[in-house]
Amino acid sequence: MFGKRTSTAETVPARPTPVAVPVLRGVSDNRRTVPTIIEPAAPQPAEAPRSDEYYVTKSMIFGALIEAIDLSQLARLDAESAREEIRDIVNEIVAIKNIVMSISEQEDLLEDICNDVLGYGPLEPLLARDEIADIMVNGAMQTYIEVGGKLQLTNIRFRDNAQLMNICQRMVSQVGRRVDEASPICDARLTDGSRINVIAPPLAIDGPALTIRKFRKDKLTLDQFIKYGCISPEGGEILKIVGRVRCNVLISGGTGSGKTTLLNCLTQFIDADERVITCEDAAELQLQQPHVVRLETRPPNLEGTGAVTMRDLVRNCLRMRPERIIVGEVRGPEAFDLLQAMNTGHDGSMGTVHANSPREALGRLESMITMGGFQLPIKTIREMLASSIDVIIQTARLRDGSRRITQITEIVGIEGDVITTQDIVVYDILGEDASGRIKGRHRSTGVGKPRFWDRARYFGEDERLARALDAAELKTEA
Repeated sequence: MFGKRTSTAETVPARPTPVAVPVLRGVSDNRRTVPTIIEPAAPQPAEAPRSDEYYVTKSMIFGALIEAIDLSQLARLDAESAREEIRDIVNEIVAIKNIVMSISEQEDLLEDICNDVLGYGPLEPLLARDEIADIMVNGAMQTYIEVGGKLQLTNIRFRDNAQLMNICQRMVSQVGRRVDEASPICDARLTDGSRINVIAPPLAIDGPALTIRKFRKDKLTLDQFIKYGCISPEGGEILKIVGRVRCNVLISGGTGSGKTTLLNCLTQFIDADERVITCEDAAELQLQQPHVVRLETRPPNLEGTGAVTMRDLVRNCLRMRPERIIVGEVRGPEAFDLLQAMNTGHDGSMGTVHANSPREALGRLESMITMGGFQLPIKTIREMLASSIDVIIQTARLRDGSRRITQITEIVGIEGDVITTQDIVVYDILGEDASGRIKGRHRSTGVGKPRFWDRARYFGEDERLARALDAAELKTEA
């Protein structure tokens, strides 16, 4: 009954275990929701590569498993029951074939085969590690991870590019997306919300490139931002007030600087009775409010039609009676519609944009509107920006891998053709310690009454804002 089928056995690769970490039982437990890591964590030591004999044995046992198991029946079981069923059959195969293995080797073999059949194969141990922020697979033989803001090469490998492509297709198919030679680029998400991007041959020359942005299973809060030194306690208090009093906020920063994580934190101060609508390319925001409608873009079908763009979503959500509109990332002509919404009674709307400073963020929005085909004078666009956006929060990933909120800037108005801004809190780099960690401090710029003061007074937060500004100024002087 347990005959070896070579062609079937080759459908699942042999691989080394990359790191010495406990693998949790249950496929759903292994996939974690992991936001961008703020504080570096010590990397875990990698295990020694396994021998070729291990992979030969695994391939033989896997072939026998496919012969013995009824996949249609297995599909009806929940993840834990299916895992236990596979473990029982594999143990029986090992006993029948008189395979000599140590207890630890047999346990590793059982986990490997369960991951290959039920999960994402070699990626499962990495998905289970909470301190990993990103997983970057560059073809079958090279996999990097980001831990504490630093890239590390792992000894994860796939049998070949075909097996890696099968895993990519398994991932994107769970949310109704597809990736193949006809559609070689795909943005999607795992069922737990982790964001994935796949670019396949012929666009990726050295094999499929898979990038997974993971989020921590325990959602970060602004208090944790303060604890990790990303923002001072006084600056954190100002951000809490900004989120509470319905300021229109733009979060600016580079790739991996923590924009989405900070956006998630700010949404925690939205009142529970507000109707919030989110628009994203791949749904990754995790709002805790009870009244949230989540919208996601859709790529074109095989005929090149049926695409739903971010601008389509933003324009449609204006008809859905939103109180706040949150755009995961502003990157195109939807910038115009978001600014229009901010100007027409949807106070407290938020979005993120890729830029290196608040001034550059305004320039990027201006470029997006211009490139979207809107025939508007530059001054009109800038007047719209100045009247729509209240606060720009700048985030950065420093060279030591840490994340910091480097500026809290408010839009003051427009003078002539120039948008005027003023910094409320800025981050000064003072040097580095003996271990190479950057030292710095958040300081107040002395602004005693920001432009959104009247808004804070309307919501009864003016005294709290005054205390936070005074404390920030006193701390700077000290």
